[in-house]
Amino acid sequence: MLAIDRKRVLFAAAAIALVAAAATFALTKGPFAPLEVGVVAAKRATLRQSAFGIGTLEARLAYAVGPTQAARVLKVHVDHGDVVKAGAVLAELDPVDLADRLAGGESALARSRESVRAADAQAREVASRHQVALANARRYGELAQKGFVSRELADNRQNEAQVTRAASDAAQASLAAARHDVERLARERDALAKQLGNLKLLAPVAGVVITRLAEPGTTMVAGQAVIRMIDSASIWVRTRMDQARAGEIRVGDTAQVALRSRPGTPLPGRVARIDIQSDAVTEERVVNIDFVAPPPQLSLGELAEVTVAQQPLVDALVIPSAAVKSVNREKGVWRIDGGRARFHAVRIGAQTLSGESQVLEGLAPGDEVIVHSSGQLKQDARVQASRPE
Repeated sequence: MLAIDRKRVLFAAAAIALVAAAATFALTKGPFAPLEVGVVAAKRATLRQSAFGIGTLEARLAYAVGPTQAARVLKVHVDHGDVVKAGAVLAELDPVDLADRLAGGESALARSRESVRAADAQAREVASRHQVALANARRYGELAQKGFVSRELADNRQNEAQVTRAASDAAQASLAAARHDVERLARERDALAKQLGNLKLLAPVAGVVITRLAEPGTTMVAGQAVIRMIDSASIWVRTRMDQARAGEIRVGDTAQVALRSRPGTPLPGRVARIDIQSDAVTEERVVNIDFVAPPPQLSLGELAEVTVAQQPLVDALVIPSAAVKSVNREKGVWRIDGGRARFHAVRIGAQTLSGESQVLEGLAPGDEVIVHSSGQLKQDARVQASRPE
Protein backbone atom coordinates (compact mmCIF):
# COMPACT_ATOMS: atom_id res chain seq x y z
CA MET A 1 0.00 0.00 0.00
CA LEU A 2 2.85 2.30 0.87
CA ALA A 3 4.52 1.53 -2.46
CA ILE A 4 1.35 2.45 -4.35
CA ASP A 5 1.12 5.83 -2.55
CA ARG A 6 4.75 6.51 -3.34
CA LYS A 7 4.13 5.86 -7.04
CA ARG A 8 1.16 8.19 -7.02
CA VAL A 9 3.21 10.94 -5.42
CA LEU A 10 6.02 10.51 -7.94
CA PHE A 11 3.53 10.49 -10.82
CA ALA A 12 1.83 13.65 -9.52
CA ALA A 13 5.19 15.39 -9.07
CA ALA A 14 6.22 14.46 -12.60
CA ALA A 15 2.91 15.72 -13.97
CA ILE A 16 3.27 19.01 -12.11
CA ALA A 17 6.85 19.41 -13.38
CA LEU A 18 5.72 18.67 -16.93
CA VAL A 19 2.89 21.20 -16.72
CA ALA A 20 5.25 23.79 -15.25
CA ALA A 21 7.78 23.16 -18.02
CA ALA A 22 5.06 23.41 -20.66
CA ALA A 23 3.76 26.63 -19.13
CA THR A 24 7.27 28.06 -18.95
CA PHE A 25 7.91 27.13 -22.59
CA ALA A 26 4.57 28.61 -23.68
CA LEU A 27 5.27 31.87 -21.87
CA THR A 28 8.89 32.20 -23.01
CA LYS A 29 9.24 30.40 -26.33
CA GLY A 30 5.78 29.25 -27.30
CA PRO A 31 2.71 31.02 -28.66
CA PHE A 32 2.25 33.08 -25.48
CA ALA A 33 5.86 34.28 -25.45
CA PRO A 34 6.58 37.97 -26.14
CA LEU A 35 7.60 38.79 -29.71
CA GLU A 36 11.29 39.31 -30.27
CA VAL A 37 11.76 42.78 -31.80
CA GLY A 38 14.75 44.79 -32.91
CA VAL A 39 14.78 48.46 -31.98
CA VAL A 40 16.79 51.45 -33.20
CA ALA A 41 16.92 54.95 -31.75
CA ALA A 42 16.05 57.97 -33.89
CA LYS A 43 19.09 60.19 -34.40
CA ARG A 44 20.21 63.42 -35.99
CA ALA A 45 22.21 62.90 -39.17
CA THR A 46 22.82 64.23 -42.67
CA LEU A 47 20.35 62.61 -45.04
CA ARG A 48 21.78 62.14 -48.51
CA GLN A 49 18.83 62.04 -50.88
CA SER A 50 18.74 60.47 -54.31
CA ALA A 51 16.14 59.56 -56.90
CA PHE A 52 16.14 56.48 -59.12
CA GLY A 53 14.60 55.92 -62.53
CA ILE A 54 14.75 53.88 -65.72
CA GLY A 55 15.45 55.65 -69.00
CA THR A 56 16.39 55.13 -72.64
CA LEU A 57 19.14 56.64 -74.75
CA GLU A 58 17.72 59.17 -77.21
CA ALA A 59 19.04 61.96 -79.42
CA ARG A 60 17.78 65.41 -78.60
CA LEU A 61 18.66 66.65 -82.12
CA ALA A 62 17.58 64.32 -84.94
CA TYR A 63 17.22 65.24 -88.62
CA ALA A 64 15.28 63.79 -91.55
CA VAL A 65 17.06 64.90 -94.73
CA GLY A 66 15.03 64.76 -97.95
CA PRO A 67 14.03 66.69 -101.10
CA THR A 68 11.89 69.82 -101.08
CA GLN A 69 10.07 68.67 -104.23
CA ALA A 70 9.31 65.39 -105.96
CA ALA A 71 12.49 63.88 -107.41
CA ARG A 72 14.27 60.62 -108.19
CA VAL A 73 17.34 59.55 -106.19
CA LEU A 74 20.48 59.57 -108.34
CA LYS A 75 23.22 58.70 -105.81
CA VAL A 76 23.48 57.96 -102.07
CA HIS A 77 26.94 58.65 -100.65
CA VAL A 78 26.52 57.51 -97.03
CA ASP A 79 25.23 54.49 -95.13
CA HIS A 80 24.16 53.50 -91.64
CA GLY A 81 26.75 54.39 -89.00
CA ASP A 82 28.78 56.81 -91.14
CA VAL A 83 30.15 59.86 -89.33
CA VAL A 84 29.68 63.00 -91.44
CA LYS A 85 30.70 66.64 -91.18
CA ALA A 86 28.34 69.58 -91.44
CA GLY A 87 27.69 70.39 -95.11
CA ALA A 88 28.79 66.98 -96.40
CA VAL A 89 26.88 65.67 -99.44
CA LEU A 90 24.66 62.81 -98.28
CA ALA A 91 22.81 62.08 -101.52
CA GLU A 92 22.08 63.52 -104.97
CA LEU A 93 18.79 63.73 -106.86
CA ASP A 94 18.26 63.40 -110.61
CA PRO A 95 17.93 66.93 -112.13
CA VAL A 96 15.96 65.62 -115.17
CA ASP A 97 15.48 68.81 -117.32
CA LEU A 98 16.27 71.32 -114.57
CA ALA A 99 19.67 72.24 -116.07
CA ASP A 100 18.07 72.93 -119.47
CA ARG A 101 15.39 75.05 -117.84
CA LEU A 102 18.08 77.02 -116.03
CA ALA A 103 19.96 77.60 -119.31
CA GLY A 104 16.71 78.76 -120.94
CA GLY A 105 16.13 81.12 -118.05
CA GLU A 106 19.61 82.60 -118.48
CA SER A 107 18.89 83.22 -122.19
CA ALA A 108 15.54 84.84 -121.45
CA LEU A 109 17.19 87.05 -118.82
CA ALA A 110 19.88 88.17 -121.28
CA ARG A 111 17.25 88.96 -123.92
CA SER A 112 15.24 90.93 -121.37
CA ARG A 113 18.30 92.98 -120.44
CA GLU A 114 18.80 93.85 -124.11
CA SER A 115 15.17 94.93 -124.24
CA VAL A 116 15.83 97.24 -121.29
CA ARG A 117 18.73 98.86 -123.13
CA ALA A 118 16.57 99.33 -126.25
CA ALA A 119 13.70 100.78 -124.22
CA ASP A 120 16.11 103.10 -122.43
CA ALA A 121 17.50 104.39 -125.76
CA GLN A 122 14.01 104.91 -127.13
CA ALA A 123 12.98 106.76 -123.97
CA ARG A 124 15.98 109.10 -124.28
CA GLU A 125 15.17 109.75 -127.95
CA VAL A 126 11.52 110.57 -127.24
CA ALA A 127 12.54 112.77 -124.31
CA SER A 128 14.89 114.72 -126.59
CA ARG A 129 12.16 115.24 -129.20
CA HIS A 130 9.82 116.38 -126.45
CA GLN A 131 12.31 119.01 -125.29
CA VAL A 132 12.64 120.34 -128.86
CA ALA A 133 8.85 120.41 -129.33
CA LEU A 134 8.42 122.17 -125.99
CA ALA A 135 10.96 124.85 -126.95
CA ASN A 136 9.26 125.37 -130.33
CA ALA A 137 5.86 125.70 -128.65
CA ARG A 138 7.17 128.42 -126.31
CA ARG A 139 8.89 130.30 -129.15
CA TYR A 140 5.88 130.18 -131.49
CA GLY A 141 3.63 131.27 -128.66
CA GLU A 142 5.74 134.41 -128.16
CA LEU A 143 5.79 135.10 -131.92
CA ALA A 144 2.01 134.72 -132.12
CA GLN A 145 1.58 137.25 -129.31
CA LYS A 146 3.69 139.75 -131.32
CA GLY A 147 1.78 139.02 -134.53
CA PHE A 148 4.71 137.56 -136.45
CA VAL A 149 3.00 134.15 -136.93
CA SER A 150 -0.58 133.03 -136.93
CA ARG A 151 -2.30 131.64 -133.83
CA GLU A 152 -3.04 128.43 -135.73
CA LEU A 153 0.66 127.76 -136.29
CA ALA A 154 1.39 128.39 -132.59
CA ASP A 155 -1.39 125.97 -131.59
CA ASN A 156 0.11 123.31 -133.89
CA ARG A 157 3.47 123.65 -132.14
CA GLN A 158 1.76 123.37 -128.74
CA ASN A 159 -0.01 120.21 -129.89
CA GLU A 160 3.30 118.72 -131.04
CA ALA A 161 4.73 119.36 -127.56
CA GLN A 162 1.81 117.52 -125.94
CA VAL A 163 2.14 114.59 -128.36
CA THR A 164 5.86 114.21 -127.67
CA ARG A 165 5.17 114.41 -123.92
CA ALA A 166 2.69 111.52 -124.20
CA ALA A 167 5.22 109.58 -126.27
CA SER A 168 7.87 110.22 -123.60
CA ASP A 169 5.55 108.94 -120.86
CA ALA A 170 4.83 105.81 -122.93
CA ALA A 171 8.55 105.23 -123.48
CA GLN A 172 9.23 105.55 -119.74
CA ALA A 173 6.43 103.07 -119.00
CA SER A 174 7.89 100.63 -121.52
CA LEU A 175 11.30 101.03 -119.90
CA ALA A 176 9.85 100.35 -116.42
CA ALA A 177 8.02 97.27 -117.73
CA ALA A 178 11.23 95.97 -119.30
CA ARG A 179 13.08 96.44 -116.03
CA HIS A 180 10.33 94.58 -114.15
CA ASP A 181 10.67 91.74 -116.66
CA VAL A 182 14.40 91.60 -115.91
CA GLU A 183 13.69 91.39 -112.15
CA ARG A 184 11.07 88.68 -112.68
CA LEU A 185 13.30 86.59 -114.93
CA ALA A 186 16.22 87.02 -112.51
CA ARG A 187 14.08 85.72 -109.64
CA GLU A 188 12.92 82.79 -111.76
CA ARG A 189 16.54 82.06 -112.69
CA ASP A 190 17.56 82.20 -109.00
CA ALA A 191 14.68 79.89 -108.07
CA LEU A 192 15.80 77.36 -110.67
CA ALA A 193 19.38 77.65 -109.42
CA LYS A 194 18.19 76.98 -105.85
CA GLN A 195 16.21 73.99 -107.03
CA LEU A 196 19.30 72.69 -108.77
CA GLY A 197 21.32 73.28 -105.61
CA ASN A 198 18.69 71.49 -103.52
CA LEU A 199 19.30 68.35 -105.56
CA LYS A 200 22.34 67.82 -103.35
CA LEU A 201 21.19 66.75 -99.89
CA LEU A 202 23.64 68.17 -97.36
CA ALA A 203 24.23 67.27 -93.72
CA PRO A 204 22.74 70.07 -91.56
CA VAL A 205 25.17 69.36 -88.70
CA ALA A 206 28.09 67.12 -87.88
CA GLY A 207 26.73 63.79 -86.73
CA VAL A 208 26.05 60.13 -87.41
CA VAL A 209 23.80 58.54 -90.04
CA ILE A 210 21.32 56.23 -88.32
CA THR A 211 19.09 55.22 -91.26
CA ARG A 212 19.39 55.03 -95.05
CA LEU A 213 15.82 55.06 -96.34
CA ALA A 214 16.22 55.15 -100.14
CA GLU A 215 18.38 53.70 -102.89
CA PRO A 216 19.28 55.11 -106.34
CA GLY A 217 16.27 55.07 -108.64
CA THR A 218 13.71 55.56 -105.86
CA THR A 219 11.18 58.32 -106.51
CA MET A 220 10.69 60.56 -103.48
CA VAL A 221 7.96 63.07 -102.73
CA ALA A 222 8.56 66.46 -101.14
CA GLY A 223 9.49 66.12 -97.47
CA GLN A 224 10.14 62.36 -97.61
CA ALA A 225 13.37 61.46 -95.82
CA VAL A 226 16.24 59.86 -97.73
CA ILE A 227 18.66 59.92 -94.78
CA ARG A 228 18.06 60.14 -91.04
CA MET A 229 20.91 61.38 -88.88
CA ILE A 230 21.53 62.65 -85.37
CA ASP A 231 23.86 65.06 -83.67
CA SER A 232 25.94 62.58 -81.66
CA ALA A 233 26.78 65.28 -79.10
CA SER A 234 23.08 65.60 -78.23
CA ILE A 235 22.55 62.04 -76.93
CA TRP A 236 20.98 61.96 -73.48
CA VAL A 237 19.02 59.60 -71.24
CA ARG A 238 15.29 60.27 -71.17
CA THR A 239 14.44 59.01 -67.69
CA ARG A 240 11.08 58.39 -66.01
CA MET A 241 11.06 59.02 -62.26
CA ASP A 242 8.42 58.77 -59.56
CA GLN A 243 6.78 62.16 -59.07
CA ALA A 244 7.11 61.74 -55.29
CA ARG A 245 10.91 61.63 -55.62
CA ALA A 246 11.38 63.98 -58.57
CA GLY A 247 10.01 67.09 -56.88
CA GLU A 248 13.36 68.19 -55.46
CA ILE A 249 15.42 67.48 -58.58
CA ARG A 250 16.97 70.57 -60.16
CA VAL A 251 18.73 71.23 -63.46
CA GLY A 252 22.45 70.73 -62.91
CA ASP A 253 22.14 68.00 -60.25
CA THR A 254 24.74 65.24 -60.63
CA ALA A 255 23.69 61.77 -61.73
CA GLN A 256 25.07 58.28 -62.29
CA VAL A 257 24.03 56.38 -65.43
CA ALA A 258 24.38 52.59 -65.61
CA LEU A 259 23.83 51.35 -69.16
CA ARG A 260 22.51 47.84 -69.72
CA SER A 261 25.56 47.16 -71.88
CA ARG A 262 27.90 48.41 -69.10
CA PRO A 263 26.16 47.46 -65.84
CA GLY A 264 29.30 47.59 -63.73
CA THR A 265 30.60 50.91 -65.03
CA PRO A 266 28.35 53.83 -64.05
CA LEU A 267 28.90 56.96 -66.13
CA PRO A 268 28.76 60.48 -64.66
CA GLY A 269 26.01 62.77 -65.90
CA ARG A 270 23.96 65.79 -64.97
CA VAL A 271 20.32 66.85 -65.18
CA ALA A 272 19.95 68.82 -68.43
CA ARG A 273 16.18 69.36 -68.54
CA ILE A 274 13.06 68.47 -66.57
CA ASP A 275 9.98 68.15 -68.75
CA ILE A 276 7.00 70.24 -67.70
CA GLN A 277 4.50 67.61 -68.86
CA SER A 278 4.20 64.65 -66.46
CA ASP A 279 2.44 61.32 -66.97
CA ALA A 280 -0.80 61.37 -64.97
CA VAL A 281 -1.38 57.63 -65.47
CA THR A 282 1.99 56.29 -64.28
CA GLU A 283 2.59 59.26 -61.93
CA GLU A 284 6.04 59.76 -63.40
CA ARG A 285 8.02 62.78 -64.50
CA VAL A 286 10.55 62.83 -67.35
CA VAL A 287 14.06 63.93 -66.37
CA ASN A 288 16.65 64.22 -69.15
CA ILE A 289 20.26 63.39 -68.25
CA ASP A 290 23.31 64.57 -70.22
CA PHE A 291 26.58 62.64 -70.16
CA VAL A 292 29.59 64.50 -68.79
CA ALA A 293 31.78 62.56 -71.24
CA PRO A 294 29.68 60.50 -73.70
CA PRO A 295 31.22 57.06 -74.27
CA PRO A 296 31.77 55.86 -77.85
CA GLN A 297 29.40 53.54 -79.70
CA LEU A 298 26.22 54.35 -77.84
CA SER A 299 23.09 52.51 -78.95
CA LEU A 300 19.90 54.55 -79.27
CA GLY A 301 17.02 52.99 -77.39
CA GLU A 302 19.28 51.21 -74.89
CA LEU A 303 17.91 51.04 -71.35
CA ALA A 304 19.76 52.72 -68.51
CA GLU A 305 19.41 52.93 -64.75
CA VAL A 306 19.77 56.50 -63.50
CA THR A 307 20.42 57.71 -59.96
CA VAL A 308 20.22 61.47 -59.36
CA ALA A 309 21.92 62.86 -56.25
CA GLN A 310 19.91 65.62 -54.57
CA GLN A 311 20.85 68.27 -52.04
CA PRO A 312 21.61 66.64 -48.64
CA LEU A 313 19.42 67.41 -45.63
CA VAL A 314 21.66 68.49 -42.76
CA ASP A 315 20.71 67.72 -39.13
CA ALA A 316 17.64 65.70 -40.09
CA LEU A 317 15.92 63.34 -37.63
CA VAL A 318 16.48 59.93 -39.24
CA ILE A 319 15.09 56.43 -38.70
CA PRO A 320 15.32 53.28 -40.88
CA SER A 321 12.65 53.18 -43.57
CA ALA A 322 11.87 49.61 -42.48
CA ALA A 323 10.46 51.03 -39.23
CA VAL A 324 7.80 53.06 -41.06
CA LYS A 325 4.51 51.15 -41.22
CA SER A 326 0.98 51.91 -42.34
CA VAL A 327 -1.94 51.07 -40.04
CA ASN A 328 -5.46 51.99 -41.11
CA ARG A 329 -3.99 54.16 -43.89
CA GLU A 330 -1.96 56.13 -41.36
CA LYS A 331 1.82 56.18 -41.40
CA GLY A 332 3.64 55.65 -38.16
CA VAL A 333 6.07 53.51 -36.17
CA TRP A 334 5.79 50.81 -33.52
CA ARG A 335 7.32 51.66 -30.14
CA ILE A 336 7.67 49.77 -26.84
CA ASP A 337 5.70 51.07 -23.86
CA GLY A 338 5.91 48.96 -20.69
CA GLY A 339 6.77 45.81 -22.61
CA ARG A 340 3.84 46.33 -24.97
CA ALA A 341 3.81 47.42 -28.63
CA ARG A 342 2.20 50.80 -29.23
CA PHE A 343 1.60 52.38 -32.67
CA HIS A 344 2.61 56.06 -32.93
CA ALA A 345 1.65 58.22 -35.90
CA VAL A 346 4.52 60.20 -37.45
CA ARG A 347 4.95 62.49 -40.43
CA ILE A 348 7.62 61.31 -42.84
CA GLY A 349 9.62 63.60 -45.13
CA ALA A 350 12.38 62.59 -47.52
CA GLN A 351 13.34 58.95 -48.04
CA THR A 352 16.62 57.67 -49.46
CA LEU A 353 17.41 54.70 -51.66
CA SER A 354 19.72 53.42 -48.90
CA GLY A 355 16.75 52.82 -46.58
CA GLU A 356 16.61 55.94 -44.38
CA SER A 357 13.62 58.21 -43.74
CA GLN A 358 13.33 61.74 -42.39
CA VAL A 359 10.90 62.24 -39.49
CA LEU A 360 9.20 65.63 -39.51
CA GLU A 361 6.81 65.14 -36.58
CA GLY A 362 6.05 62.51 -33.95
CA LEU A 363 9.51 61.52 -32.63
CA ALA A 364 12.41 63.08 -30.78
CA PRO A 365 16.12 62.20 -30.93
CA GLY A 366 16.78 59.05 -28.89
CA ASP A 367 13.24 57.65 -29.20
CA GLU A 368 13.41 53.95 -29.96
CA VAL A 369 11.33 52.43 -32.76
CA ILE A 370 10.79 48.81 -33.72
CA VAL A 371 12.55 47.94 -36.97
CA HIS A 372 11.72 44.23 -37.25
CA SER A 373 9.86 41.60 -35.25
CA SER A 374 9.59 37.83 -35.09
CA GLY A 375 5.85 38.02 -35.79
CA GLN A 376 3.09 40.38 -36.81
CA LEU A 377 2.73 43.28 -34.41
CA LYS A 378 -0.61 44.25 -32.94
CA GLN A 379 -1.63 46.95 -30.53
CA ASP A 380 -0.65 46.01 -26.92
CA ALA A 381 1.18 42.88 -28.05
CA ARG A 382 3.86 41.68 -25.59
CA VAL A 383 7.33 42.32 -26.99
CA GLN A 384 10.92 41.83 -25.91
CA ALA A 385 13.52 44.19 -27.38
CA SER A 386 16.94 43.32 -28.69
CA ARG A 387 19.26 46.24 -29.35
CA PRO A 388 22.26 46.34 -31.68
CA GLU A 389 25.57 46.34 -29.86
